Amino acid sequence: MKKLLLTGFEPFLSNPINPTMDIVQALNGKTIGQYEIVGHILSVNFQKAPEQFLKLIEEVQPTIIVSLGLAAGIAKISPERVAINVKDGEKDNAGHAFEDAPIRANGDVAYLSTLPIRKIVNRLNTAGYPAAISNSAGTYLCNNIMYEGLYYAANHDSIRAAGFIHIPASFDLAIQHGRIPGWSGRDLEAAIELALEECIENV
Repeated sequence: MKKLLLTGFEPFLSNPINPTMDIVQALNGKTIGQYEIVGHILSVNFQKAPEQFLKLIEEVQPTIIVSLGLAAGIAKISPERVAINVKDGEKDNAGHAFEDAPIRANGDVAYLSTLPIRKIVNRLNTAGYPAAISNSAGTYLCNNIMYEGLYYAANHDSIRAAGFIHIPASFDLAIQHGRIPGWSGRDLEAAIELALEECIENV
């Protein structure tokens, strides 16, 4: 059976909950079409996360890679269009911080997602889940992992599609933050499952 690698992240910064963990755990082992979903959680650590991610790719040998990240404050599911070769921003969970640093010295300036992001957005909106393409994945770990996945895909024909999707906060996290949009965990999971179906149908 073909494999789709689905990753999320542990809690980070001011987010004591990361709803990507629940989604990944819920979908891990599920079969969609001819694909088995293989889910894993990554560290929010600039040094460890890329190593964990690339090791998973080598072990799982997926045909499709979809990484999830939390963007607390957004209201829509947001497939990312592009990853840039920059790591910058606040300290990670281990206290590491970077400023204007390249992710890969020999990598391209940027890589475009190879997921069917427009079809994902259209599918979700039709199903009643607010969604929109995002044109910036930032410069934190989400962008870093998206870049690493696309760099790997650009150098390995076995990867048919790779990319990143940002999700809003869950209700539990929104309540703890206060004054940010939140979705139910059930809707977040259902929306991502539809996004994965769209990826599989268009590979």
